[in-house]
Amino acid sequence: MASEDLIHLLPDSVANQIAAGEVIQRPASVVKELVENSVDAGATSIQVRLTDAGRTNIQVIDNGKGMSETDARMAFERHATSKISNPSDLFALHTFGFRGEALASIAAVAQVELRTRREEDELGTVIRIAGSKLESQEVEMCPVGTNFQVKNLFFNVPARRKFLKSDQTEMNNVLAEIERIALVHPEISFAVYRNEVELINVPQTTTRQRIQHLFGKKLGQELLPVDVETTLVKITGCVGIPESARKKGAHCFFFVNGRYMRHPYFHKAVMEAYAHLIPASEQVPYFLYFTVDPSRIDVNIHPTKTEIKFEDEQAIWQILMASVREVLGRSNAAPSIDFDVADCPDIPLFAANATTTPPAAPPMPKLDNSYNPFRQSGQDSYKRQAIDWDKLYKGIGKSTLGDEVPFDDVPTEGAAGIEVHSLNETNGFALPPVSEDETISGSVEASVTDCYQYKGRYIVTSMKSGLMMVDQHRAHIRILYHRYITQLSRQRSTSQGMLFPEMLSLSVSQAVAMEHLLDDFGSLGFDITNMGGGSFAIQGIPAGIEGLTPSALVEHILADAIERGDVSKEEIHRTMALTMARSAAIVMGQVLTMEEMTRLIDELFACDVPAYTPDGKKTFIIIDEDEVSKRFR
Repeated sequence: MASEDLIHLLPDSVANQIAAGEVIQRPASVVKELVENSVDAGATSIQVRLTDAGRTNIQVIDNGKGMSETDARMAFERHATSKISNPSDLFALHTFGFRGEALASIAAVAQVELRTRREEDELGTVIRIAGSKLESQEVEMCPVGTNFQVKNLFFNVPARRKFLKSDQTEMNNVLAEIERIALVHPEISFAVYRNEVELINVPQTTTRQRIQHLFGKKLGQELLPVDVETTLVKITGCVGIPESARKKGAHCFFFVNGRYMRHPYFHKAVMEAYAHLIPASEQVPYFLYFTVDPSRIDVNIHPTKTEIKFEDEQAIWQILMASVREVLGRSNAAPSIDFDVADCPDIPLFAANATTTPPAAPPMPKLDNSYNPFRQSGQDSYKRQAIDWDKLYKGIGKSTLGDEVPFDDVPTEGAAGIEVHSLNETNGFALPPVSEDETISGSVEASVTDCYQYKGRYIVTSMKSGLMMVDQHRAHIRILYHRYITQLSRQRSTSQGMLFPEMLSLSVSQAVAMEHLLDDFGSLGFDITNMGGGSFAIQGIPAGIEGLTPSALVEHILADAIERGDVSKEEIHRTMALTMARSAAIVMGQVLTMEEMTRLIDELFACDVPAYTPDGKKTFIIIDEDEVSKRFR
C-alpha cells in the first residue's frame, strides 16, 4: 500500500498570517503601509487617527484617486499590486510599495473596513474583511479617496497581541514612521490624532519648513543647506552646525529616491566630515536626500524596504563626505587656513597714479617738570610724622612671668622646654616641636597621608591586603546613581529654582514621551512645565548639578529613555538615574583635596554594590601585598 503524500499547499489564510509576521510587526507597520499607499495614490492630504496607540483602531484617510470595485477587492489578494508587472520593473521603482503583501497581511491579522471611490464614479465601494475572510462587499456613497479602518490588530493571534509594548512606545514608533514619510513629501499635508487629540498638523510646505514643523524652530536655525549634483548622484538637504552635536537624540535621516533608508556606511561619511570639529562620541543632525538612477540600487532586500544596496557605494561615500566638508567650509564652521601675520610689516596699497606725500611729524608731548601730584595747593609738602621707636618696643622681651629678658635672648626652638610652633598654627596645622638632635640627624619623619591622587584620575590608598586604586569618575557615578535611584523610589528630592526658565523644544515623538515622564523628572528634582506645541519650560533643577546645561541634560535623559523602548517603571528610573549620574559625576583630571578623596571613598563603600558602576564597569582594583613584593624582586 502506497504511503500518503505529505507535502501540500498552505491555505491562503495561513500563508497570509506567515507573511504578516514579517510585514506587520506592530501598529506602526500598519500605519506605514497604509500611508505609503496613500502617497502612491497621489493624495495631497492624509489623516491618521489612532485609538490606544493603534491596537484598538487605526484609521487612515486620504484624498487620492481611489479604487474601482474590482480593484478594491483584488487589493486584498496576496501578491496583488498595481506597481509592477514584470521583473524589469523591480529596477525602475518610483513607488513605495511593490510586493503586494501589505493589505493581505493586514487583513489576515485584523478586522479591516475599506471605503473608496474614484472621481469618475458616482458611488463608492465598502469591503469588510476579518482574518482573511470576506464578510461583505457593498456599494455606498463616500468621498473621493480611500478610508482604511483597521480594528483589533492581532485579534486572532493572541501571542502577538500580548507582546505589544506599552501605548507610549507603540505611539512613538507610529510617529517615527509618519515623520519619515512627511519629511520626504512636504507637498502633502499630514494630520495625526491620538484618542481624538491632535498631535501633528503640518500643511503643504517646503522641506526646510517641514523640518521646523516637526522638530522645532531651534533645530531649523542650526542647519546648513547641502546641494550637489554629479553624474552618479544628486544630494540635497541639510546638515547641522558643529554646535548642534549631541551624544544621543540627534535627528539623522537618509532618503533615496523618496524612500527612507538606514545606511551606517553613509552615516560614517557624514561623521568623517566633522572630524576634529565635534567629539567622537557625538552626532550632528542631518536630513539628506539622494537621487540616483533606480537601476543602480536594489530596494528589494527586506520587506521593510529600509535596507538599500548601492552599486556605486564607495564613490557616493566620497562625494557625500566632500559635499558636507564643503558646506562646513563655506559657512566657516570648519577652521580655515590662517597664516601668521603678527610680525609682518604693514604695507599700504596705493593706486597706480597716486602721489606719495611724506608722513606728518608726530606730535611732541609737553612736560611740566615742576608738577608734584603729592603737593597740596597753598600748603607745604607732606612731612612724615616722627615715631618713638623706643616706646614702641618697650617690654617686648618680657616673659610670661613678668621678668625682663633681653630681646636678643628670646628662646628658640627646643630651648628650656619652651615650644615655638609654626605660623600655620592659626590654620590648625601646628607642627610638633623639633629637638636639636632630630634636626641634626635629619631623621624627622614626614607626615603620612591616607590617600594620593594619581594623574587626576585615580585615588591610591593603602589597605590591610595591599594597595587600592579607585577610579574617581566611576566611583562618583556609582555614588550619584545610588542617590538618584533612592530619590526616585521615595518620590522626593531637592529642587533648585532657576532665575530664568530655560525653554526646551521637542519633536512630536519626544513630546509624547516627555509627557509620560514628567512625574519621574519631578522625582529627580526637575520642575518642568508643558507649554504646548512641543515646548517645555525648565523652571527648576536638582540641587548639586550646577554647571550643567539643564536642557541638554533633559534631552539626554529623554533620548536614553526612548532608546530603551518599552520597559518597566523601575527600568526607566534606572535609565534616568544613570544618565544623571554620568552627566553630574566629577570628570577625569579634576584635582581633589584630601578631604574630598576620603569622603568619596567613604560614600562609595556605603553603596550597595561599590565594586562596579551600574553598567558593569569596575570602580576600583586592589593590588595585594604579594604582587607589590614581586615587583621588588
